[in-house]
Amino acid sequence: MANILVVDDEMGIRELLSEILGDEGHVVLTAENAQQAREARAQGAPDLVLLDIWMPDTDGVTLLKEWQRDGLLTMPVIMMSGHATIDTAVEATRIGALNFLEKPIALQKLLKAVQQGLTRTPEVVRPAPVYHAARPAAAAPVDEPAMPATVSYATSVATAPVAASQAVAPAESQVFGLSFDLPLREARDAFERAYFEHHLVREGGSMTRVAEKTGLERTHLYRKLKQLGVEPSKLSRKG
Repeated sequence: MANILVVDDEMGIRELLSEILGDEGHVVLTAENAQQAREARAQGAPDLVLLDIWMPDTDGVTLLKEWQRDGLLTMPVIMMSGHATIDTAVEATRIGALNFLEKPIALQKLLKAVQQGLTRTPEVVRPAPVYHAARPAAAAPVDEPAMPATVSYATSVATAPVAASQAVAPAESQVFGLSFDLPLREARDAFERAYFEHHLVREGGSMTRVAEKTGLERTHLYRKLKQLGVEPSKLSRKG
């Protein structure tokens, strides 16, 4: 885990990067202009800075020069811009920037650049990821059939408590707590919600490993979880 400062005047960019890096286990601080970035740096050097070039008060290259001049450029800085020229990127690298990312930033390029930046900072010691096993389902009473472990993750989509008279409902009417009486769209959403919750708990909330397990691209996975109302941060604590 690392402390990362994101400096960008676009709120959408700050929120997106905060969400992605937060899901990777990092602590993210944000600043919407150079002045806020100066104040954040005054509180102590972050482990990494993602710095936008074009900002309303002071541009990122000028801020980078300030930090270099004042001996404050002690952390890796990755520059970001959607309008910068090659000359600007070269100048930023010459001053001391570690890397340059062009907007819109591809997810894999972002994660790779962040990983490289943190790897080049020896004082940052990050714990190895902890893999959590899936939580087994509680043992069922002797007079009732045991239910599969995946049911424990589908409880959030159950339509209502099952009455005692319905405990042995025919298999064709209900599977894993999902009723076949639901409309198709609701039944599909319920299954997908249970499916993703299962993998998030099993992978300790790691979006990277869940994307690999489910075969989805990370950006699509974020959109799908948001659509279903699934919160990875809460499920990672369950693991």
